[in-house]
Amino acid sequence: MTAVTQTVLESVQQFRLPDVGEGLEEATIVSWRVGVGDRVTHNQVLVEIETAKSLVELPSPFDGVVTELLAAEGETVKVGTPIISVGPEAAPPASQPEPTPSVLVGYGPAGDGGRRRRRRRPTASPAHPGLDGRVRAKPPVRKLARDLGVDLATVPATGPHGTITREDVERAAAPAPVEAPALVGAPEPDVTRIPASGVRKATAAAMVKSAFTAPHVTEFLTVDVTRSVKLVEELRAAPAYAGSKVTMLLLAARALIAAAKEFPDVNASWDDTAGEIVRHERVNLGIAAATPRGLVVPSVKDAGSLTLPQLAAAITELVQTAREGRAAPRDLTGGTITLTNIGVFGVDAGTPILNPGEAAILCLGQVRRTPWEHKGRIALRWTTQLALSFDHRLVDGELGSRVLARVGAILERPKWELMQL
Repeated sequence: MTAVTQTVLESVQQFRLPDVGEGLEEATIVSWRVGVGDRVTHNQVLVEIETAKSLVELPSPFDGVVTELLAAEGETVKVGTPIISVGPEAAPPASQPEPTPSVLVGYGPAGDGGRRRRRRRPTASPAHPGLDGRVRAKPPVRKLARDLGVDLATVPATGPHGTITREDVERAAAPAPVEAPALVGAPEPDVTRIPASGVRKATAAAMVKSAFTAPHVTEFLTVDVTRSVKLVEELRAAPAYAGSKVTMLLLAARALIAAAKEFPDVNASWDDTAGEIVRHERVNLGIAAATPRGLVVPSVKDAGSLTLPQLAAAITELVQTAREGRAAPRDLTGGTITLTNIGVFGVDAGTPILNPGEAAILCLGQVRRTPWEHKGRIALRWTTQLALSFDHRLVDGELGSRVLARVGAILERPKWELMQL
């Protein structure tokens, strides 16, 4: 290796996947914004990643030219793993001109100017990686192999310089002809496997943990919300709510905040390590939001200090940013009590699972016209069913019932109750 080549190698810098959230362990490469050979500048967006909480764009900490993409789109990598290499903007000429193979995405140039010394050219052979010990395949080929369940280490490489091609992967994935009937448990042609995203994996782990560690109890209450329906229409026309989405969810949120302030033991969590009940002085209201990437629960911090118009604006902005994948890690942590709305899907009721660490979650069902006794007569009224799930270690039946009844009373007479808050 020449002194010039050594200098070039030493100037190449690797960007490692950072922890962009609280305790992030891994992330998935969603899309590269640059390619090998592209010039990049400091703070230019290099890649979009998906964490367990949101989509995040990572800026470049370097100036220079991209020499390698070390992770493929769709690949999940651990924090601290190198994902891209950036070299000097202008590489010095080679000491002796000689043919150099083209750069492979994910690997450096071959020959004396490369990152590893090569004693001879590797030949294509079954399950034979390059001389540097790495299986050679471009990121799209690696993604195809993951989707098809193919181990690249077992695939014969037929591409230039021992590179595995798309055709090699497809050939390896093709089922071998069998004469005997298919074995039980063999892959079926009509089954599609979809890799779980970071958000869905995190949600699954959180729900399993919650369901099997906190003793859940759920109570139901059907409420006449005719007055709340009328109030929602009035608020939509008020200037103070311009730009905010005003629905029954807003009034339910205000009612839950009021109940949590009146009964503070429901705004608490269980510290299993210390064996203590942690009562939260502020109500950080979580709003469950369905997104294309899965369910996320951003929270309105200190929601009890907000006026109704401020609460409407905060919920509108929080849900919108969460659905667009732009919610900050701070917004997706620190909730103390949660509200979820399944009524928007035409569902009357459900038994929601607690967010880990919270004592209660309120579920708002569909608002519908129902025959109801009103002033001694049967009339069509707007009603909804509320469901409150709570951790029985923290909330007993009496407290849970009082909280649910308080929420129902506010929604039944919203103007009067809101004036008292």
